[in-house]
Amino acid sequence: METSWRTLSLTALAPIAWGSGYYVTEEFLPPDRPLFGALVRALPFGLLMLAFRPRLPTGIWWWRTLVLGTLNIGAFFVLIFIAAYRLPGGMAATLTATAPIMVMLLAWGLIRERPRALSLAGAAVGATGVALLVLRAGFVVDPIGVAASFGAVALSSLGFVLVKRWTPPVDLLTFTAWQLVAGGLVLLPVALIVEGAPPPMDLQAVGGFLYLGLAGTVLAYVVWFRGLGRLPAAAVSLVGLLNPVAGTVVGIALAGEMFGPAQALGMLLVLTGIAVGQPAVAGRLVARLTARRQPIVILTSLDSSPVSVSTTRNRFGPG
Repeated sequence: METSWRTLSLTALAPIAWGSGYYVTEEFLPPDRPLFGALVRALPFGLLMLAFRPRLPTGIWWWRTLVLGTLNIGAFFVLIFIAAYRLPGGMAATLTATAPIMVMLLAWGLIRERPRALSLAGAAVGATGVALLVLRAGFVVDPIGVAASFGAVALSSLGFVLVKRWTPPVDLLTFTAWQLVAGGLVLLPVALIVEGAPPPMDLQAVGGFLYLGLAGTVLAYVVWFRGLGRLPAAAVSLVGLLNPVAGTVVGIALAGEMFGPAQALGMLLVLTGIAVGQPAVAGRLVARLTARRQPIVILTSLDSSPVSVSTTRNRFGPG
């Protein structure tokens, strides 16, 4: 159990890094160039990792890498940026907070990891908490933005489950590099067609891209894929709800964003949903409840029949 919690804690670095990236993107990167930003996060850093791990896919891993890179990086980045442009930030975050439920259902269908009821309940509580944390009054629903947001959730959830199903034949750094390069190559023509030539960049932009590339992409995806390989899909997907929590904390600390009772309640619900929904926690709770309901068999005499006595306490009597 200690190893699982240690792995889970390391996996949590991924959504924390992703959440901190909102502030970095807004403050330091060139404005109105989301596809260029996504491309720079993926392709150069994937090639850099591949330079240190010079091994190419073989056999079926060519098309598997293309599929995973498209789902987890290329198509996901495009759709998430469309959602970010067409929806208020709070609504986009709330819709993407449905990802844990999607991951659990896909894991049930594709790899036979049946989610516990408490895990699904934890995901629902966490998504409610995200809504309280980031939603603001007066938002307008854009159908294209909603479709893009749910599309991003569906594609990345499928990609994450396939990472669990397809055991890579290489180490995690090489496996992550393959996906970043494949996803970057998918993004390259889209970014050039939609946004044109790269924008000029100053030192702040370079520093922002270095942070997003090293912490928000390389480190984040390596520990995330590591968690997917070692933990149940439900455990990892629920930890992803730390993304908006980290974004809110950074916004409060560095940008002076508002934090009131609704946000405090939302953060509490997110953390509660993550904790209660963990399969290990849910398993312990079910085991304790089952143990308390099991009868104790008492022999009243050597040749008498056993008598069953429930271990459930009398709620009106002494404890």
